[in-house]
Amino acid sequence: MAQASSIETLRPDGTKQLFAMADRGGFLESYDEIPEPHAFTATVKIGEQNYPVAFEEHEHAHGSTARDNNMRAAVIHVIADAAVSVLVIAGLLLARAFGWLWMDPLAGIIGAFVIASWSYGLIRDTGAILLDMNPDKGMANKLREEVEADGDKLADLHLWRLGPGHLGAIVSVVTSNERDADYYRARLARFKSLSHLTIEIAHRP
Repeated sequence: MAQASSIETLRPDGTKQLFAMADRGGFLESYDEIPEPHAFTATVKIGEQNYPVAFEEHEHAHGSTARDNNMRAAVIHVIADAAVSVLVIAGLLLARAFGWLWMDPLAGIIGAFVIASWSYGLIRDTGAILLDMNPDKGMANKLREEVEADGDKLADLHLWRLGPGHLGAIVSVVTSNERDADYYRARLARFKSLSHLTIEIAHRP
């Protein structure tokens, strides 16, 4: 006879939930979906034994936020030089073999378009950094959801890139609860890409 199994989750705000577990042979699976965020302390009960387990959900920067633009610029420079050199050599050989004198300037024009295309992408990404544009909209939305999960209001959010994989954030919160900055720092601790975090709190009646 299979032993009764369950898991009870305890979230940072004190909310508890109990989930019955099904024995799938080599593993246990909850009958009901365990809602996100998956950051909680869980007590797994198998038969008469209890096993405490801590789960911590991490969020990291994605896309261009994690890129090293210095390395990217160096790689693009080397590849562009090599590509243009190959095109020029091919153009000279074809001009010599078949008398196609127009191949040399055509190779130069194609090389210019290739370099311009790569340069545009690099200028677009680095320009966004210089202008302090939001580097990761997905991260910003998750920050908003996390702050507003308990009824607080995110009045303002400024998110900017500090370096590859590192973000800075200024979070302005409006709340009717007696919560300090340490509470919100703990709530946002799973966002490992936030290397610099400033929290402003306005209490409303």
